[in-house]
Amino acid sequence: MTDLAGATWRKSTRSGGSGGNCVEVADNLPGVVGVRDSKDPSGPALAFAPAAWATFVGDVQRHRTR
Repeated sequence: MTDLAGATWRKSTRSGGSGGNCVEVADNLPGVVGVRDSKDPSGPALAFAPAAWATFVGDVQRHRTR
């Protein structure tokens, strides 16, 4: 299990202010990127290798511009 205790969480700038369906990302820890549901901050979180997360974000960005 990955320890995300020192994570600094942030919401996407594209998230609305209404507190809807948002995720938070923590990329301040060495070797791991954390992702969690902003509505349940004490709930489970996913952990990704930074390269895997960068690939995912890049794929999402490329598909948004099509």
